[in-house]
Amino acid sequence: MELTWFGHSNFRLKAGDATILIDPFFVGNPSSPTTYKEIEECDLILVTHDHADHIGQTLELAVKHDAEVVAIFDIIQSLLPMGLPEHLGVGMNIGGTVERCGISIKMVQALHSSVNGVPVGFILTLPDGTCIYNSGDTGLFGDMELFAKFHDIDIAMLPIGGRFTMDAQEAAYACSLLKCDTLIPMHWGTWPILDKNTKAMREQLALYAPDTRMKEVPIGEPVTL
Repeated sequence: MELTWFGHSNFRLKAGDATILIDPFFVGNPSSPTTYKEIEECDLILVTHDHADHIGQTLELAVKHDAEVVAIFDIIQSLLPMGLPEHLGVGMNIGGTVERCGISIKMVQALHSSVNGVPVGFILTLPDGTCIYNSGDTGLFGDMELFAKFHDIDIAMLPIGGRFTMDAQEAAYACSLLKCDTLIPMHWGTWPILDKNTKAMREQLALYAPDTRMKEVPIGEPVTL
């Protein structure tokens, strides 16, 4: 499994034969070392909510690569009149599960806002059983503990930047609820208004979830997990 972070909450996940983009925010992303036009392959796009710094270039990439878009029903409906081919829209809602590219994709709640629909997170179960939780933008909520009841979460991608999402302390406590093996921090350092580094995250993790290790992914460098 290969993961590339393009800064903010923009990830590319390669698992088996599938290439998945999550919240593909390139235009206007000061952290991204590449442009969306340089993305050479994409089978699937997951969108957590439709703020501009998350939905990003979903439409352009979906059309270019004939990639399905998985998002809450309302976001798919908003993309159709903008040019998303109907066969590429995979609308769903919280609690639902779809399977694409051999990967089980469960949509779960998030505490944030969205222009259309509501914000969500995704729990992905890969063919080899690896479980990845991407929370999207969210504040801390106690029901994260339920995710650990139904899923053995190997990797959690959580925002740590504060102001618009959880900060380091809350993200560390979230790890204790999720019982995740590895934390990949996101939504930090993009702009001065967000936390500039992961120092506080490492400190808080030692206090609240010492069994979870933090994996800081360098921007633009593919990392094997």
